[in-house]
Amino acid sequence: MSVADNFLESGGRIRFTSGPVTSEKQTPQLDVPYLAQLARLSLTPEQVAKFGGQLQQIVAYVEKLKEVNVEGIEPTAHATPITNVFRPDEPRPCGDPAPFLKNAPQQANNLFIVPKIVE
Repeated sequence: MSVADNFLESGGRIRFTSGPVTSEKQTPQLDVPYLAQLARLSLTPEQVAKFGGQLQQIVAYVEKLKEVNVEGIEPTAHATPITNVFRPDEPRPCGDPAPFLKNAPQQANNLFIVPKIVE
């Protein structure tokens, strides 16, 4: 049994226990009103029932993923290798500033003159 199967939060409000090991599959029981309180959500009884069912489906799917044989598979954070797509940061000459400054409304000493916006 995994740690998640035996996890009980203080007071037993969030139950992630699957109970004794049996041949039938069980999904953990969730305390939806307590989860809503932790998330600072105000739910109506209808929403609790609706979201409770949806959360149970999600947890059941995660439990199903435990059946996948991952023996010999190295853990990874990404499905594909990550490579740096940036060019090396090497200094190079900036060139002539005239093409950049030709559209400037005001300029002085090869710099743009802009209005003051912070007082």
